[in-house]
Amino acid sequence: MPLDVRLNAIVDPERAGGRALAELARLCAAGGATLIQLRDKSSETRAMVETARAIKQALAPFGVPFVVNDRVDVALAAKADGVHLGQDDMMVEDARALLGNGAIIGLSVKSVTEAEAAPVELIDYVGSGGVYVTLSKQQKNAPLGPAGLARIVDVLRRRAPNLPLAGIAGIDASNAAEVIAAGADGVAVISALSLAPDPAAAARILRDIVDAMLAKRGT
Repeated sequence: MPLDVRLNAIVDPERAGGRALAELARLCAAGGATLIQLRDKSSETRAMVETARAIKQALAPFGVPFVVNDRVDVALAAKADGVHLGQDDMMVEDARALLGNGAIIGLSVKSVTEAEAAPVELIDYVGSGGVYVTLSKQQKNAPLGPAGLARIVDVLRRRAPNLPLAGIAGIDASNAAEVIAAGADGVAVISALSLAPDPAAAARILRDIVDAMLAKRGT
């Protein structure tokens, strides 16, 4: 079965709204997140492993998959379900060899060129963006917008018709529908969930939008 990327909640200590990441992950899962990702660019390895283990434990009642951004070593140590890799991280081929065939591996794809080169036979989903302007990380390139995202979707659909794709960057309840209309199967979100007064309620709103657009598309 293809991975469910309808609502990919990314938790980051730099944008956690004062909450512990395990609790934030739990709230997002309770609200309907279908995939949780830990993104931590600043913590020491030992602390990251402890956080990842706490998140995995918090998600156990929900059965929501959990991946670690960038860090294959942390994913292995914490027994996460997999990793999400950027273009400059460990090569997908190496990560797959280390994690095994049962692990989830996601890949960031930011251009048509990267979409053409992605090892689609080795990955389980794609995160594509940045679709809009975001404050969660420094963007090197101009936002793709829905039209740019659609071009990437077209390439990946041609190469791997059933590969799930989530749009990422600057996505919230005001524009999530546009991302699905552009061909994405879901949205990856940080601030619209983690900085919301009620992350579970914010997750429910986003899930409803995504589900409605997918139903309209007939998927």
